[in-house]
Amino acid sequence: MDYFFIGDPELLTAFRFVGIGGVPVGDADEARAAFLRITRGWNETAGAVLPETGAEGCRVLIITEEVADWLGDLLIDWQLADQYPLIVEIPGIMGRLEGRKTLVDSIREAIGIHV
Repeated sequence: MDYFFIGDPELLTAFRFVGIGGVPVGDADEARAAFLRITRGWNETAGAVLPETGAEGCRVLIITEEVADWLGDLLIDWQLADQYPLIVEIPGIMGRLEGRKTLVDSIREAIGIHV
């Protein structure tokens, strides 16, 4: 599978309708365990060796902004390691989190032009 999702159960249902598997998470511990199973093939807590069911060969991992916040430095370290799966953050079921920049906002800030 090329894509996999970690986030709200409601969004997971929507992704499953278009053929994308995933795992629902409700807190930081669940998000961290799911992320580690997918990206590293193991769970620090349980010592599992198998990836999340359906995540085999995952090239793009879609996560909500809330999950990204829960993962914190673990997510940043993964992104800087330049490995697959690539991480894509999307707004959660309740919309964009307060204080989060959009990609367009970041580009405008970087080049200093607002059209």
